[in-house]
This record gives sequence, C-alpha cells and structure tokens, in this order.
Amino acid sequence: MKRLRVAIVILAVVAVVLLAQRFVRRSEPGRRSGPGGETPVRVEAAGLRNFADLVQAIGTVSASESVTITSPVSELVAEVLFQDGAFVKRGDVLVRLESAEESADLEVARADLDQQTRLFDRVQALHEKDMVSQQELDIARSRFETAEARVAAAQARLKDRVITAPFDGVLGIRRISPGTLVSPGSVITTLDDLTAVRIDFTVPESVMAEIAIGQTVEAVGAALPGKRFVGKVTGIDSRVDPTTRAVAIQARVPNPERLLRTGMLLTVDLACRPRDSVAVPEQALLAYADQQYVFVLKDDQTVSQRRVTLGERESGWVEIADGLAEGETIVVDGAMNLRDGARVRVSDSNDEAAGDSSPPPTKTE
Repeated sequence: MKRLRVAIVILAVVAVVLLAQRFVRRSEPGRRSGPGGETPVRVEAAGLRNFADLVQAIGTVSASESVTITSPVSELVAEVLFQDGAFVKRGDVLVRLESAEESADLEVARADLDQQTRLFDRVQALHEKDMVSQQELDIARSRFETAEARVAAAQARLKDRVITAPFDGVLGIRRISPGTLVSPGSVITTLDDLTAVRIDFTVPESVMAEIAIGQTVEAVGAALPGKRFVGKVTGIDSRVDPTTRAVAIQARVPNPERLLRTGMLLTVDLACRPRDSVAVPEQALLAYADQQYVFVLKDDQTVSQRRVTLGERESGWVEIADGLAEGETIVVDGAMNLRDGARVRVSDSNDEAAGDSSPPPTKTE
C-alpha cells in the first residue's frame, strides 16, 4: 500500500512537470503551436504617427491682468455702484467718494478762468493796436494760463473721488460700504481679467533645452473634471533655481468661459521633442519577460517574429523606436496563435482572426 502511494505521488509530479513544460513552450516566442493549415489573421501596414516626450508639472493659475482697487485719497464713501463678482468694463464707475468741496473748488476755478480769458482777450486786442505794452500782455497771458492750471487741478481732485475699473474683468468681494472712511491703500475690492490666464510652473533643468516660447501646453484640474485647457508657453525664466534645480515657466491659456480662477492648482502636460515615428496598435504586441515582439508578414504569406524596442504610448498606439520600418505589414489580430514561420491567411474579419481571445501566457523571470 505504501509503495502504491509513492507511485501515485511520482506519477502526479511527472504529470505536473510535463504540463509546466508544455505551458512554458507555448508562452515562449517562436514556440507557440497553432492549428494546422493557415491561421486567419488581420494585418496592417506600420505607419507614421506623431509622438512627443511628455513632461508633467504642477502649475498655479493667475489672472492675465489683476489689480487691487484702492482709494487714491482719504475721504468718505458716498456710493458703491458694484456687486460682488460682477463683470465690469473698463471705465465703469465702481465707487463715488464725497466730493462737495472739490466740486465747489472746480466751479470757483472755472469762474476765475472765464474772467482771465476775457481779460487776456481784451489786453491782446489792445496790444494789437499798440495801446498796451508787451509787459502788460505777458502778465495777462500768465494769469490766464494760471487759471487754466487751477481748473485742471480741480478737475483732477474731483476725478480722484470717482473710482473706475482700469480694464475689463471680474470683481471680487466688496470690502467697503457707504459712509466708510477710506484712505490711500484701503482695499475696496479686486479686479481680475480672466478671459485668459497665466499658469506658472517649474520643470527640471534637464528638459530646459527642449522647451521654447510658443510650445503647446495642456492643463487639467481636479476642480474641473473632464475639462482640458490648451495654451502656449509665453515665458521662460533666465535663471535656474540653485536649490531645486528647476526653471520657472509661464504659459498663457485662453479662458473664455472664465472657469479657471486665480490660485487654482492644475496639472500641466508639456509635449517636448515632437516627432513622426513608426507606430503599431497595442494589440499587435506580444510580451515575453521584458521583451516585446511583433509578427511581420512576408511575401510568401508566412510570418516572421521580430523583436522591437518601444517608445511612447498614445491613444492605443505604441511608438516603435527600433526593429520595424514604415510600410512593413504586421499581424494585428490572431498573433497569439502564431509561431515563427507559420503560414497565415489574411482576413478582414476581427472575429475570425482573433481566435482565442485570452492573452498569451507571459513568462516572467
């Protein structure tokens, strides 16, 4: 009985070893066994596609134009003419300050200007008739010009009491109310031009040489899922930070819907070294350990297994850095049933060419 058990164990071990060897042989490139006769496959010609090395960075949004609205003078607020978050155009009146004294000063200056104008005209007419001296004419002209300057100064003081938007943009939160005493530097609100925004980010100095003004950037943010913003590099710092060994980059991104706000955090993708390279669909690749292979169709309707070196991946396509030339025909579907030198039948049907849909076993070391 003991010998019978030993024999059973030995037979089980032999069976496991044989199955394992068969599995390894099927997983090794060039040793997959396929059905007899021609294997149906679908093929494609290897063509060129555009690829680029992708550099990712974290960027911060800032408005293309941004200003803090303050008062140029110390005065009481008479009227607040804006709402929080409102869109305003350049020149729109935001705040009026008390200006009774300045208005009165302007009226006095204008009255004096009218008087000096009439006096100057009269003296000038008399001078033309040689009835007054040149000195009297010069005095009249000086008084007239002084009166003009007083009017301009009064108008400027009155203008300081009317605070307007310096450019088109979106206002922030109101920080004052009617009756508030403001002084130079007192914050009234903020104004941001968000029709286009700046994104500031840094990249390692190792890729600095591959970045140029006008290069395309794409940005996404966690606060705006599904939205992708495309812009251009507009500035590259002339210095590398000695601590981080990174260089500051600035990009400008159109923001017509004003979805991006100042201070938002974005992930920025920067495409470097754009190029046209030979590419194949991902399903055409067969993996064995850390190596990649494709089956190339030859003129006699047999296939040759070829090792390839991969580059970048993009949208279901893989860049072939080495091992395959443009125009060579490769097997796209049905490769899992092939072996090196197998005869194939080109089919237009994906179902017929796919055969067993399970991926080929991969041997790892």
